[in-house]
Formats: sequence, structure tokens, C-alpha cells
Amino acid sequence: MAKLEFRNVTVQYPIYSSRGMSLRNQLLRISTGGRIEAEAGKIQMVTALKDVSFCLNDGDSIGLIGHNGAGKTTLLRTMAGIYTPISGEVICQGSLATVFEIGAGMDAELSGYENIIRMGLLMGMTPEEAESKIPDIEEFTELGNFLQLPVRTYSSGMTMRLMFAMATSIQPEILLIDEMFGTGDSEFQHKAHDRMKSLISSSKIFVFASHSHQLLREYCQRIFLLEHGTLREVGHEALNV
Repeated sequence: MAKLEFRNVTVQYPIYSSRGMSLRNQLLRISTGGRIEAEAGKIQMVTALKDVSFCLNDGDSIGLIGHNGAGKTTLLRTMAGIYTPISGEVICQGSLATVFEIGAGMDAELSGYENIIRMGLLMGMTPEEAESKIPDIEEFTELGNFLQLPVRTYSSGMTMRLMFAMATSIQPEILLIDEMFGTGDSEFQHKAHDRMKSLISSSKIFVFASHSHQLLREYCQRIFLLEHGTLREVGHEALNV
């Protein structure tokens, strides 16, 4: 049984040397999407998530919506344990995998093959388990001999193919995705859709942040709206706005 629960979770981070005119503070507020809570000297604290609470269980598929900077990525990274709340509690039960930004966890100086092993180890695999993923990743990415070359020689599309293939090579109980379908050519997007459908059907909890309301309607049963770090559940009718 998988479970992902937030209990009054608040996440803050500092912004240095941002004190200045009210106009500058307003621009900062818009760009971060958070709330400027306090300042000491030249340090301002931005509250990216404020007293967020929810409970997800087996069968939940959640779509995250909100403007750029509303806190969607912060929420996903807090779910994944990358960010630590300053208050509240995060309860995560079950294996977890993420599909976040292009190149996350990769070493640009290593080859594609070496990065497969590296990322596998970061995901908790043994070297043998990571190596066993190579044939599937070779077939899915269609990178051929480029897998023998350093990742720094890859285009962004090639890097995304490798990262996406690796991130979706396991069957987690909890799957977190941050806006991945809008990247790559049409052929890859079709393959990514097919792969994601299979992965989503096998996961117990699925959370997807996206600006594509069509994809959110297709994949998600529940919709969470983030506004300036606060969260509330809304109906699918919010996707028609």
C-alpha cells in the first residue's frame, strides 16, 4: 500500500541582496510566486509552500495546476524528499521515482552508458540492476553509438530521451512528473505517451504538474491548484478556464 501525506507543510528559502524599492519587491514576488514573509538585513525569506495538507493513497492520480512560479515544482521536490520543510510533516510510504528537469543526475563528462549506471545507482539500484536496463534504454532512445559518447556532446533532445528512458525504466509505487511531454519531436512524444501510459497504470500514486490541460484531463482524476504557495483541490472544470 502506497501513501503520500503532507501535514501543514511549509517550505521557505532565502533570497539574498533582494531588498530594495517596492517595485523590485513586487517583481520578485511575481517571479517567485511565493510570499515574501520576512527580511533580516539584505535577506528575504520566500515562502514557497504555506501550510499545505493533503493525503494520497492507492489509486490517486493528481494533476497540479497554477501559473509559473506558483509552487508546483517546489511541491514535487518536497514530495520527493529533495526539499526539507521548515515545519509540518511529510509521510511517504512506497518506492518513488521522478521525472523532472532535463539532465537531472547526469554527469556531462560521462558517456550515455556510464550515466545509465550512475543514474541507476542514484535511484537505489545495484550495478547489476542498472546494467540490466541497458537493452530497454537502447531500444527506447534510439541513440545508437551516441551512448558511447560523453553526454556533453548530446543535444537537449537526446539528453531528454536518455533521462526520460532511465527515469521510466522502473515501476515505482509513487510517480512524480514535472512537465515532460512538451519536449522533443512528435515521434518521441508519441513513444513517451505510450511508455507513460504503461507506467501510470502500474503505479499506485501519480502526480503530474503540467500546463497541458488536455494531458491533465487524460491522466488525472483529481486536480490541485497552487496559488502563491497555497494549495486547494478543484474540480476538472478548472481545466476549462
